[in-house]
Amino acid sequence: MRLTPVFLLSATDVSHFPAPAKTFDAPEIAFLGRSNVGKSSLINALLGSKEAHVSSTPGRTRAINFFALHEGSGDKMKVRPSLIFADLPGYGYAKISRSISSEWPQFIEPYLAERQALALCVCLVDTNIPPQPNDTQLITYLKQTQRPYLVVGTKSDRVSGNVLAKSIAALKKAHEVDEVLPISAKTDAGIKALWSKLISVAEE
Repeated sequence: MRLTPVFLLSATDVSHFPAPAKTFDAPEIAFLGRSNVGKSSLINALLGSKEAHVSSTPGRTRAINFFALHEGSGDKMKVRPSLIFADLPGYGYAKISRSISSEWPQFIEPYLAERQALALCVCLVDTNIPPQPNDTQLITYLKQTQRPYLVVGTKSDRVSGNVLAKSIAALKKAHEVDEVLPISAKTDAGIKALWSKLISVAEE
């Protein structure tokens, strides 16, 4: 299935979220993670284009950016999207963590808690650093709210096989999850496996 991304809008308030009529109630997949985890790079690797802005300064994204993914392209592109990607603001970067934290209750938490179209939360964790408490906090929140989630380990190309295996094991233990899917936006390792899981959401 070839999917063509189309930018929908940036939302900084609950009232700005795309209306169901605009998205045809397509399932939404939210991407969440720390500000320097490589979220935008992963989204661009999935889409095969530079839709998500990759900033040299972590924490620049201050809105939820929505992208509609349509089957086909050009004149043959279907009007009804198959999926919606939601790129959420990062968290945990020291210089902006307080301001981001103050914004989460205003529109990010309501999105996670109340958005009916939200079908999957992709939680990005860094395989190059020890497990982070704020990642655990997010995953625990999703468990408590019974939101479907998938934990993805980014930057897997930066460590050797043995080190990566130990990192994945540590992440599983710290976050109390059964699976952490290793991904590299640079080499595309794991991209096909992730797409398979995302497509299964679209076909449900």
